Amino acid sequence: MGTRVLVTGGAGFLGSFVVSALQVREWCGEIVVPRRSRHDLRDAEATRRLFSDVRPEIVIHLAARVGGIAANAAQPAVFCEENALMGMNVLHESVRHGVDKVVCAGSVCAYPASAPVPFREEHLWDGFPEATNAPYGIAKRFLLTLCQAYRRQYGLRAVCPIPTNLYGPGDHFDQETSHVIPALVRRFCDAADRGDRVVTAWGDGTPTRDFLYVEDAAEAMVEIAERYDAPEPLNLGGTGEISIRTLAERIAEKSGFVGEIRWDKTKSNGQLRRCVDSSRARAAIGFVPMHTLAEGLESTIQWYSSLRASAVRAPVTGVVLS
Repeated sequence: MGTRVLVTGGAGFLGSFVVSALQVREWCGEIVVPRRSRHDLRDAEATRRLFSDVRPEIVIHLAARVGGIAANAAQPAVFCEENALMGMNVLHESVRHGVDKVVCAGSVCAYPASAPVPFREEHLWDGFPEATNAPYGIAKRFLLTLCQAYRRQYGLRAVCPIPTNLYGPGDHFDQETSHVIPALVRRFCDAADRGDRVVTAWGDGTPTRDFLYVEDAAEAMVEIAERYDAPEPLNLGGTGEISIRTLAERIAEKSGFVGEIRWDKTKSNGQLRRCVDSSRARAAIGFVPMHTLAEGLESTIQWYSSLRASAVRAPVTGVVLS
């Protein structure tokens, strides 16, 4: 029958790609994607009912409260509390219900603001996270600590991959909560359609980021579920550093926008540099991103353009919605 896998957040951005990657694995049997309307993972009793109903053998925990700089600044307590609560409840019930393995997604936001670039896993505790997303980053650090503690005390095979900034088709394009790539894609595509001559972007464009295409991240998550079993976290990096200014220029060109990009320096830049060293993941699971940034941006822009044209987003199919 194969292994029963519970994917929290499986109907979301990364989760939908993880579900697709699981569906072609011979070892994977039933895939269960819980709905928040029925199983709110912030609630301990609701989480207990979910695990009692499903009895999963593997859990891939992707459910999270996520957002860009503006969203984190507006709701720091919510980002910290909800991510910590969901992770605690999932790990606790995994032990109570005899789950064999848990993959608990971390975040590059957990790294210290002053960490040397590229970030290595051993630098994770060498300082406080960057202020604009520190509460979220601390919640993710806490979940890594909890994974390691549950492994030591209860023998739960809990692992914690740390993906860098994700992007791709199916991302969230809301201007108030989205991350940098979907925010820029929406602004430039919309501006090109309207014939606007100016697009305003946050900050001064000098910070750098490392972007990982969502499909590559999903494949890595499934490989980790299948092959990796150690307490140390694994960085999952993209194709290298790029400045936000250069990124904006590339998205503008691919979107057909030919006007001026103005930088609003009253808005926060966030962390100055952010890029991870993926050598540990490469050695452990053979992780190498398969998509270049140019390919990923093209797919993301095409997806957003199609979304606007149809105003319909395809649902996740082929799984059990609990």
